[in-house]
Amino acid sequence: MPFPPLPVRDGLNPTRLVLPHDAASVARWGTAVEYLVGRFPDDSERLLEKVAAGEVVTGRGVRVDVDTPYEPRGFLFLYRDPPADEPRVPALDDVAVLHRDENLLVVDKPHLVATMPRGRWVTQTVLVHLRRTLDLPELAPAHRLDRPTAGVLVLTVRARVRGAYQDLFQERRVRKVYEAVAPLPPDGLTFPTTVRSRIVKHRGIAAAQEELGEPNAESLVDLVARDDARGLGLYRLEPHTGKTHQLRLHLASLGLPILHDPFWPVLLPDAEADPARPLQLLSRSLTFTDPFTGEHRTFASRRMLAEWQVRG
Repeated sequence: MPFPPLPVRDGLNPTRLVLPHDAASVARWGTAVEYLVGRFPDDSERLLEKVAAGEVVTGRGVRVDVDTPYEPRGFLFLYRDPPADEPRVPALDDVAVLHRDENLLVVDKPHLVATMPRGRWVTQTVLVHLRRTLDLPELAPAHRLDRPTAGVLVLTVRARVRGAYQDLFQERRVRKVYEAVAPLPPDGLTFPTTVRSRIVKHRGIAAAQEELGEPNAESLVDLVARDDARGLGLYRLEPHTGKTHQLRLHLASLGLPILHDPFWPVLLPDAEADPARPLQLLSRSLTFTDPFTGEHRTFASRRMLAEWQVRG
């Protein structure tokens, strides 16, 4: 299903639910509403209000009422209520636009700002913030930057061009360059070096892990500057794949954990970064050939990693 039957509202996409098709589910629920209140009993009152207001529709865009039959493998769309206790993220005010045209919006993302709604972060995300402030309801990320990472983020302005730019990233036709501050290397470790390993992200576990098996992740790592007085180096990183936590894990595997990483070398109890000491990882630049114009395009961050600015 390429596009939901409900439009973006106040910067948020509708939520899509897929109705289970197993025998127990089919036997249990006779209507779509029974399924909704049965699956989400704590929110049953609010869900019934949404149904009464015509804010729940099927995948075909038909309004759901109390008589709408349960359709195995069918879809339901509805708007979710933003969390009432979602904390404000002041850093959203620091999202800087690097480039804008009819197809693309390229921004410089600060540290500790989520790219798009996920988990506890819904409205306080780059995507929802920019949809609201720039009146761009079709805006969507072409790729994703982890919340702790700052730097260049590419979004598509129009739904019709979204797939072509997302394909660039999925097919590894984008050259990505990152910078990181980490300890100086031990004797015997030479640069540049290529790190290859098998990285797996298990559901319910915060940090990705390296496992035995065929490598599925590759990163080029180079030491470009030294601060011997502080025992720190500035590293240039080029991921040739895009696995979760890849650069953080590959540097840690070299014995060079990125400064202020809450996952490596030791997983902090709450796995949460300190706003005063953000992860020292920056998406410095992205380079690709535009799929529509054929133009060779490079977008570069104007940010500096704070721990490198205070060197010397």
